[in-house]
Amino acid sequence: MTLTTRRFAVIALACSASLASSAALAQSGGEIRIAHVHSLTGPLEAYGKQTTTGFQMGLEYATGGTMMVAGKKLVVIEKDDQGKPDLGRSLLATAYADDKADIAVGPTSSGVALAMLPVAEEYKKILVVEPAVADSITGEKWNKYIFRTGRNSSQDAISNAVALDKAGVSIATLAQDYAFGRDGVSAFKSALKTAKLVHEEYLPTGTTDFTAGAQRLIDKLKDQPGRKVIFIIWAGAGNPFKIADLDLKRYGIEIATGGNILPAMAAYKSFPGMEGAAYYYFGIPKNPVNDAMVAAHYKQFKSPPDFFTAGGFSAAMAVVTALKKTNGDTSTNKLIKTMEGMSFETPKGTMTFRKEDHQAMQSMYHFKIKVDPAFAWGVPELVREIKPSEMNVPINNKR
Repeated sequence: MTLTTRRFAVIALACSASLASSAALAQSGGEIRIAHVHSLTGPLEAYGKQTTTGFQMGLEYATGGTMMVAGKKLVVIEKDDQGKPDLGRSLLATAYADDKADIAVGPTSSGVALAMLPVAEEYKKILVVEPAVADSITGEKWNKYIFRTGRNSSQDAISNAVALDKAGVSIATLAQDYAFGRDGVSAFKSALKTAKLVHEEYLPTGTTDFTAGAQRLIDKLKDQPGRKVIFIIWAGAGNPFKIADLDLKRYGIEIATGGNILPAMAAYKSFPGMEGAAYYYFGIPKNPVNDAMVAAHYKQFKSPPDFFTAGGFSAAMAVVTALKKTNGDTSTNKLIKTMEGMSFETPKGTMTFRKEDHQAMQSMYHFKIKVDPAFAWGVPELVREIKPSEMNVPINNKR
């Protein structure tokens, strides 16, 4: 091969590579890539798997089964953070840099979410947080690329305070010793205006023996006058309701908590009449989106959708609503401008991203537990819907 021939060969190869690259770009232009980073294994595995189901169902519902928006195919890239903050941070960076994700959704754990927030800021890409709860995610650790469809600690706290914040009530809290538990207690404490908080008990996330913690709670509450309540904020493994085995009734102490996944609510059957506030229970909201999700879930799984199924579905509705409004444009500044103040329909009814901190304002549900032999769990009967306008959810990001 002559020198001239070799030069033409090199030029031809370069042109071929350039054409292939252009073709790849054109092909990727026909896709919207969504990274879903959450816990498919680890202590919050059950939550992550529900979120996956809900997110997929939500995308299908929102796109009428086409999985297309503005002529572009929605491609979901699933990543398992195992509940580990360092891994979650790494996976999100890989999703943005190598997988060319246009937008990301997740994670399950508040600890993982806090590790991921700076990655979204570094890559200047949207992260829709679902279902991690800690207030600091849309509070002091927030940046403008973060939107949250999941409820935050303050929404949990304010709605639960509706049920418990009454004169003559003494409350002690039992929570996990990480961001979810500590932010939850902090928000709950701020929400109390009348009741008295007498003790905060924090235990490791993997606790299985609650005896020592329960004894400290009993010691702080037993001599208090009036109604005495232990309010539990717990996620994942371990059954903190075992503290009832220590004969709390002897001291006139009640247990209260918020909503949870159906397997965890099996423990609620031991507490008929217990009050609290739930993010979601399939039998409560009355709207077309919830009807559709419940019907689809029964058809596919022969069982009702759960707590985090609704969350995944809501995140999908937010993403598709935004993409429809931008006509498939995934440029970050366009998405931020579109999503700030945006309302979208979910299984819980209408949610709206608050402009100041991108927290989805949403209803919560004050419930009272009823024991029904037809159900394996304590049934949360609606006392009343607590609407977004009734909750003065603080803005903590100092924007």
